[in-house]
Amino acid sequence: MMTNKARRSAILALAGAGLLAAGGFYATRSASGNSACIAARQTAEHLKPLATGEVAALHIVDDPAPAPNLVFFAEGGAPKTLADFKGKTVLVNIWATWCIPCRQEMPALDKLEGDLGSQKFEVVPINVDQRNPDKPRAFLHEIGVKHLDYFYDQSVNVFQDLKASTKVEGLPVSVLVGADGCALGVINGPADWASADAAALVKAALPR
Repeated sequence: MMTNKARRSAILALAGAGLLAAGGFYATRSASGNSACIAARQTAEHLKPLATGEVAALHIVDDPAPAPNLVFFAEGGAPKTLADFKGKTVLVNIWATWCIPCRQEMPALDKLEGDLGSQKFEVVPINVDQRNPDKPRAFLHEIGVKHLDYFYDQSVNVFQDLKASTKVEGLPVSVLVGADGCALGVINGPADWASADAAALVKAALPR
């Protein structure tokens, strides 16, 4: 397990490399839109009619921009960034064990990963419990999670970075990010990610 000092050093190193969140969903655009996310605009338009039923609360971004490059940690303490997942569509979910809707949502996220997880898609759940790092691991084991990898950020910076770039109100919050790193949609609150509605939307967001 990485020590707190090593963890802080890793974050500073990533920040020095320019990898911390910058710009966000509503980054400065030219008259023609965000040039980094031109293809994502077409994907977002395709997704809008699919944000229905069990995922109706998912707000599809009108003019996609690069998602903030969140910094967090994998099991064992290895630093990760959202850019590490570029090339695949990801559903980033910020959660905590003290958040009841988060706990209720986790089995559905696990099923979504089990059904659709591939080289083209991954659910990236990031736990933000600030105390007792064994508690979220024990919870995931208790509910029988089989498919999700464990990621965490005890600093809660991932939540603050999202809040600085879009309308994030609380936990849980999920962000759908395309393979090009552009944010396609955001949802405050839980959703039934094990539903047919969620599967249809995610499939439509996968890279071709």
